Amino acid sequence: MDTKIRRRSEVEVGDEGEDLVLATLIANGDDLSPLVRHAFEMGRPEGLLRQLNYVVKKKETEIEEMCKMHYEEFILAVDELRGMLVDAEELKSELQSDNFKLQQVGTNLLVKLEELFESYSVKKNVTEAIKMTKNCIQVLELCVKCNNHISEGQFYPILKTVDLLEKSYMENIPARALKKVIDKRIPTIKSHVEKKVYSQVNEWMVHIRSSCKHIGQTAISHSESVRQRDKEMLERKRKADEQNILVVEDQAYTLDVVEVDEDSAMKFDLTPLYRACHIHSCMGILDQFHEYYYKNRLLQLNSDLEVSSAQPFIESYQTFLAQIVGYFIVEDRVLRTAGGLLIADQVETMWETAVSKMTSVLDVQFSLMNSATHLLRVKDYVTLLGCTLRQYGYEIGPLLDVLDNSRDKYHLLLLGECRKQTVDVLGSDSYEQMVIKKDADYENIVLAFSLQTSDIMPAFPYVAPFSSMVPDVCHIVRSFIKGSVDYLSYGVRTGYFDVVRKYLDKFLIEVVNETLLDTINGGNISVSQAMQISANIAFLERACDFFTRHAAQQCGIPIRSAEKPQASLTAKVLLNTSMDAAYITLLSLVDTKINEYMTLTESVNWISEETKQNGNDYMNEVIFYLDSLMSTAQQILPLDAMYKVGTGALEHISDTIVAAFLSDSIKRFNANAVISINSDLKMLENFADDRFYSAGLDEIYKKDFKSCLKEARQLVNLLSSSQPENFMNPVIREKNYYVLDYKKVATICDKFKDSADGIFGSLSNKNTKQSAKKKSMDVLKKRLKDFN
Repeated sequence: MDTKIRRRSEVEVGDEGEDLVLATLIANGDDLSPLVRHAFEMGRPEGLLRQLNYVVKKKETEIEEMCKMHYEEFILAVDELRGMLVDAEELKSELQSDNFKLQQVGTNLLVKLEELFESYSVKKNVTEAIKMTKNCIQVLELCVKCNNHISEGQFYPILKTVDLLEKSYMENIPARALKKVIDKRIPTIKSHVEKKVYSQVNEWMVHIRSSCKHIGQTAISHSESVRQRDKEMLERKRKADEQNILVVEDQAYTLDVVEVDEDSAMKFDLTPLYRACHIHSCMGILDQFHEYYYKNRLLQLNSDLEVSSAQPFIESYQTFLAQIVGYFIVEDRVLRTAGGLLIADQVETMWETAVSKMTSVLDVQFSLMNSATHLLRVKDYVTLLGCTLRQYGYEIGPLLDVLDNSRDKYHLLLLGECRKQTVDVLGSDSYEQMVIKKDADYENIVLAFSLQTSDIMPAFPYVAPFSSMVPDVCHIVRSFIKGSVDYLSYGVRTGYFDVVRKYLDKFLIEVVNETLLDTINGGNISVSQAMQISANIAFLERACDFFTRHAAQQCGIPIRSAEKPQASLTAKVLLNTSMDAAYITLLSLVDTKINEYMTLTESVNWISEETKQNGNDYMNEVIFYLDSLMSTAQQILPLDAMYKVGTGALEHISDTIVAAFLSDSIKRFNANAVISINSDLKMLENFADDRFYSAGLDEIYKKDFKSCLKEARQLVNLLSSSQPENFMNPVIREKNYYVLDYKKVATICDKFKDSADGIFGSLSNKNTKQSAKKKSMDVLKKRLKDFN
């Protein structure tokens, strides 16, 4: 019994414990699902239900206790609530009454409100209609304005109007028909504007192309004026430097500000181009216009670069080149001011195209030219073109290279023209000394080419030692230098003096010297002409230094640079050689002329029975000729040349005398003939001494003219000697007969007979005792025969 009671108690205690746990969980609001799941899993749901019932009963008990505690307060609250319900009913009744009254009053107001709403709607519609009408009116006004601009050709206002229509009005045009018409017309208007602008640009291109020639000519003329001004300034500076004086020029110490009234041709109008760029920019097709302009201007350039075959190039080259200059001046202005219409690469491409074509044309035309003057004229214009366009930044090197490549062709033509002039001058020269009558002529003929032999101004009339050929040739040489400098100046080379000197040397050698040699060796000149040519060559050789200095002056370099030994002309040496050739020709002509007088075999009686103490007549003629020859030589030839002429002539006379003794036509001669020859020789020796000392040659040369006759003199002395056998004595021969040849002496001695060839001469002398002289001669003959 007790055990059952104890177990029940334990169960109750255990249940109470579980009920407490369950109550705690419910009070805390915790999740009971784990507990329920656990009860069912343990197979004890009854206990759980019992516990839940227990909890419910407990809560009800708590509620009852709480209700008992607050009962009075609840009753009071209910009473208050019932009072509030009564008040609410009264308020509801009052509201219904007020609402009825309000409905009665608001009916009229609603009618008025509806009328107001209707009026407001009408007003709104009217306002919208007015607004739409104003919009249409503005659109139509813009359309009218656009039409007026179109009729007046005002393209930019047209585009502004169209742009305004598109951006501000097109979306708000209420009239669908109007909007449709405007939508349709706007592209047409833009197309019309574009065509008109292109038309104006095309007209401008035609106009500017026709103006390019004048623009180019004006620019080139300005460059030419600047070049001429620079030349004059350099010339004044050169003269001042030569005179070692200081010249204060206007431009030397002042800022060179020259107000140039720009030619109207250089003020070409680019307004149509600027306007076209702006309009195309507004239309959004600027790139398209850029391409159009570039292609069409390139086509114009290619057309301008075509050379017409209907007209000679020498007549059309200025127009051809001026057109190109004008073209690129315009394109430079477009590049700088047209806001990207052209880019630098495009202009460079056009310039390269032009340079390529111009170089090709110049190469062909230069190769066809046969006049140095024509080639120089074209070259000058090309360099002016280069000078003009270089100011605008164009590269002109290829053009200058073409000119440099044609310099040999030009100088070949120049040499040919100067050769013809030189041949004409030498052919027309009389080779007589010039007579200068006044000091102005002396300055222009003598001083101008440094041909003076003295620094003292001579008395007039002055007989110059040269003929007219010398100043004429100097003029030709100076013109050749000028032509050469003119071609080489402003070219690819800056220091071109060496080139000018090379061509000058070539001209003097191949033209002047060769023409002189042709004249000398032509065989158609006389003694006086040969002598004058020799003198002329000497002056031309002296003038070579002047030519070098003049070339240096023309090239703008200091004269001291031209006076250096390495700057000397090779032509001087060759002219000196030609002068020697002229002397040889002169001596040959002199010898020929002397031979005409010295016909010894006919003029001398080689077996005369009488003794002639005064010599033979021919010798007077020879001396007279020699006197005339030496007088002329002393006037026009240098002393060394005069000395050569004198020694050559006298040596030839000596040789002629010896040759006469050796001549086969002279079978024998006697002492009388030797005596007459000795007289002739003495006359000649006296003349030689007189000429030698009167000319002052003794101060220069040790060998006098008389010594040129030593072979003839020693031969005559031998034949006149009382002991001719002494010739075989080495000491005597070395002293008195050192010039004579053994064989010649042997031949001549065999012909010598010491008696006259009379009718009875052989009989009268047959038994006569031989003289000592004859014996000595016979000994000489025998010893010479043995020696040989």
